[in-house]
Amino acid sequence: MSGPKTLLDMAGAPNRPQRLADSAVVMIDAQLEYLTGRLPLIGVEAALEVGAELLAAARAAGRPVVHVQHRGQGDGLFGPDSGFFAIAPQVAPVADEPVVEKGVPNAFADGALDATLKQLGVTKIIIGGFMTHLCVSTTARAALDLGYGCSVLGPACATRDLPDGQGGVVAAADIHRIELVALADRFATIATEVGQLTD
Repeated sequence: MSGPKTLLDMAGAPNRPQRLADSAVVMIDAQLEYLTGRLPLIGVEAALEVGAELLAAARAAGRPVVHVQHRGQGDGLFGPDSGFFAIAPQVAPVADEPVVEKGVPNAFADGALDATLKQLGVTKIIIGGFMTHLCVSTTARAALDLGYGCSVLGPACATRDLPDGQGGVVAAADIHRIELVALADRFATIATEVGQLTD
């Protein structure tokens, strides 16, 4: 008896991650709010290190990098007056890399990210950033609807512990793993290291 298969496997779709040589990197919400602010994530520093490695590989290959930055209000979460709105220095934009702001989890919601990627002439994306279960997942799912091939670099993402609604807590590591598994069923291929994207 064979084990479980993803819908992508059952459809005979390629299950290797997108190649960096054909893709743009989309770094989602890698902001100080998650590093030194009010929503610290489990494993965020390690994720930023891998994110920096991904950006370095993209820049060395001459591939586009697009940064997504969540904008809250005033001095609230992700607010421009909060002190935690800025993108973390490990993965900060360089040169003329575009920064697309958003106000909801789906980075494609207002059309600006889609327009930016179309202007860059790319149809495949590699996502890193935060949080795995929220903005990363929502954006990867929306990418399918818009016709993009999508991969998520798992170690370049992180999330936080969440209440389970029954008085308990679900650990961030479990949420992260399960969300990547869910995405891999239909929405995205998952890379476990930068080298998988450059081979």
